[in-house]
Amino acid sequence: MVSLTSRLKIKRRDGLLLAIFYAVVGVVEIAVLVMSNFLPVAGGLAVLSFIAAYGLFKAKRWSAWLVIASFFPQLVFGALSLNATIALYALLPEVNVLLLTIALAVFVVLSFISFLYVAAKRKTFE
Repeated sequence: MVSLTSRLKIKRRDGLLLAIFYAVVGVVEIAVLVMSNFLPVAGGLAVLSFIAAYGLFKAKRWSAWLVIASFFPQLVFGALSLNATIALYALLPEVNVLLLTIALAVFVVLSFISFLYVAAKRKTFE
């Protein structure tokens, strides 16, 4: 029986986890793009996230640099969105706004962790 990792030709498990994270981030940013009446920043970040996910999945050297370069715009986007939801929750204390605030906080933390990890391991990518 052929394992899933050999069937998908996965070179690195950490690259797979990071690729999944960036693919999910890309999907969420597409949702933000649609819900925000096509905010161009969200679309650009979504494209960068999908490209980074592909590069991390294939363990390409340029993917580490793309993650490092896109971290700062992602962090600003997440921090501004988090600030806006905190302000919204102060005016409209509902559970869905609280869940959005928690999700954005988790996104900012995971983005920071993935940035540190990729920056530390950038020389191990092919």
